[in-house]
Amino acid sequence: MRKILFSLMLFSSALGLYAQELTLPQLSQYLADNPYVMSPTYAGIGDHIKVRVNGLTQWVGIKDAPDTQSLAADARLGNRSGLGMLMYNDSNGETKQRGARVSFAHHLTLDKYDDEFLSFGLSYNFNQFRIDIENFDNPDPSVTDDRSTTNHNFDVGVLYRKDKFYLSLNASNLLDKDLSKFNPVFEPNRLRNYYVYTGYRYTKNKNSRLEIEPSVFFQLFESDGRSVTDLNTKFRWYDFEDYYYAGVTYRFLNDQIGSPLYIAPILGLKKSNLYFGYSYQIILNEILGFSTGTHVVTFGVDLFQGLSNCRCMY
Repeated sequence: MRKILFSLMLFSSALGLYAQELTLPQLSQYLADNPYVMSPTYAGIGDHIKVRVNGLTQWVGIKDAPDTQSLAADARLGNRSGLGMLMYNDSNGETKQRGARVSFAHHLTLDKYDDEFLSFGLSYNFNQFRIDIENFDNPDPSVTDDRSTTNHNFDVGVLYRKDKFYLSLNASNLLDKDLSKFNPVFEPNRLRNYYVYTGYRYTKNKNSRLEIEPSVFFQLFESDGRSVTDLNTKFRWYDFEDYYYAGVTYRFLNDQIGSPLYIAPILGLKKSNLYFGYSYQIILNEILGFSTGTHVVTFGVDLFQGLSNCRCMY
């Protein structure tokens, strides 16, 4: 019964094993002013080396629920390119994965007077995935070691920006998965997923200290056709170069628009070169009776400021 219930929770939250395997679980980390964790196209945009540490604890109160830690950094390379690096550790019950991502992005200027830019990003992904069998109730006596595999993959993306509008198109896990150590009847070998991230940063005038940023994140999984959407709104208050923000994100399966997976208040601040972001995702589906929500915490620091002579890096 416990296994059936846990499987139901995995599926209903759209964050099940198939979605998490061989990739970093994508919840609201990107909203913590850290879009590189979502797309390689953002690598190098900004005037610092950006370092972000993220901790994600899902379904508080449920034993063996998913737990993820990640470290991301990106920096400018020359005047029109950027490099990024991400490492993560993820556990979900008896499944464990560790991985790393290395990214390169190049940024082009379409119109320097209208601040119109086009960016291309490519990531190489390395992942080690393992299923611990020692805690299984009735392990197969013929199996004497854990099931594990090492995989290599790639992500690609394109980012269009014009003034305060942005649109990012991405494809993740382009290569099929190696199923030599798993049952091909139950394991999907296509882990490709496609996602779109778009939004606009609105200010009443150039002297306004308040900025409103509505955005949408859409993700489609090729293996089963499942898709999710985030509707987000952020309010950012500026104090010279520092700022504070608060907002909300609303996630739902696209075939169940009226039944959200969760709603999450978000808040954070940037003070000098230090950054902090926090989100608590309030679960609104079947898991509500067993867990109240998910914590997402981000700490960051901006190092070694270096301005580019191309506005495409701003």
